[in-house]
Amino acid sequence: MIVVASGLILLLSLYFFGRTKPNATKQPVAQATHTDHADDQLDTKQILETAKSRLSPEQQAWVTAKENSIIRGDLAGQKIQLYDELATFWKDSAHVFEPFIYYLGEKSKLENSEKNLTFAAHLYLKQLKTADQHSVQVWMANQAADLFKHALQVNPNNDSSKVGLGSCYIYGASGASSPMEGIQRILEVAKEDSTNMYAQFMLGYGGIMTGQVDKAIERFNTVLKADPNNVEAIFLLAEAYERHGENSKAAEWYENGKRFVQNPEALKEIEERIKALK
Repeated sequence: MIVVASGLILLLSLYFFGRTKPNATKQPVAQATHTDHADDQLDTKQILETAKSRLSPEQQAWVTAKENSIIRGDLAGQKIQLYDELATFWKDSAHVFEPFIYYLGEKSKLENSEKNLTFAAHLYLKQLKTADQHSVQVWMANQAADLFKHALQVNPNNDSSKVGLGSCYIYGASGASSPMEGIQRILEVAKEDSTNMYAQFMLGYGGIMTGQVDKAIERFNTVLKADPNNVEAIFLLAEAYERHGENSKAAEWYENGKRFVQNPEALKEIEERIKALK
């Protein structure tokens, strides 16, 4: 039941937060947990080389020339311009998300702008939900964590960045002993400001990831009282109720979420889920 429900959430995530371009190899997305398995270790060089291998020879030559000029460059201004050119290429010409966001993030580090750092970090967090390989998901979480750390150096009092960093640990970023450490960081923000719905949402998500489903239900209900049209919270609450064995409430929330979905495949999955719960 949990596997089916999680599959539905992934399908809906792909519908609402789809990838710029899917990976060639499809693998199931694992739950966001910390692991020491070698298969979950993926570095930036691998990400970039894999993406580049799918380009035409002419595109590969252009990217390689740009990469080499970055290696030789020693001026921050020059590097910012080159990172911007590479980010634009991967976004507009190649349509591949991972190298696009990587170069955007590297550019933001050199600019040391809190706004740009947090924009790139949150973009990682949004996209990693649809990653079809756990190793890619962890790589994105690590990249986002690094950006949030830079942003907190600029502004240590930004609660959104604190929640974002805690979220990275929930998704498997290194630097924390377990997802619970990420949850604790977010809890500190929520205790200071119970109206911070980003913190409440991530505590709900963390509750599902760590098996604290009753707490997840409480958090998602809080979010939906403040924002009844939060589509992701609706479907995650439905999943939480399903995991908790409250099938009628799960079916009710899946039914509630149908109004936001136009994709026929996703609607079919939801309707089948509802029938199974009744």
